[in-house]
Amino acid sequence: MSTAVKLRTRDPRVILNALHERVPHLVTDVGVDDLWEREVQLLLRDSVAVRSLAERILGQGIAYLVTAMENPGVDMGVGHTVDIGVHQLILDTPLYFAFCEEYNQGRYKHHAPLIERRRDGTVMRTAELLRECGFGVDEELWSNDASDCSPCDNKVPDSH
Repeated sequence: MSTAVKLRTRDPRVILNALHERVPHLVTDVGVDDLWEREVQLLLRDSVAVRSLAERILGQGIAYLVTAMENPGVDMGVGHTVDIGVHQLILDTPLYFAFCEEYNQGRYKHHAPLIERRRDGTVMRTAELLRECGFGVDEELWSNDASDCSPCDNKVPDSH
């Protein structure tokens, strides 16, 4: 008899929209259906030209932030493409505070990037950690920047 366990993939869209109660004004003030749509629209407005790509980048950014918050002290980093989604979430400060409340035990998780990029395999190790934490990994987005990590300074307390 098989004892295999069926793994459930964590859905970044569900994770983001579950924060709605913490920041309801962000949805109602801009006339979009939910927080996911809000962040996709902001990405399309500012940095990404294609909706499907904006959704992929946002999903991977959410997966990265949740994983970083749930795994403090673990050396992680993203490439340029996924970092666009990470920055979008951080720039929407009410939403980012809600993220911190939910996934970082109520503490603000600092974003302290280093100037120099690392080229030591961190990006693909981070993608594997996301997978281990139950997220789907968009291989194309992660491997595209695999050798060009935009790391953060772990000397800053509780930073990613």
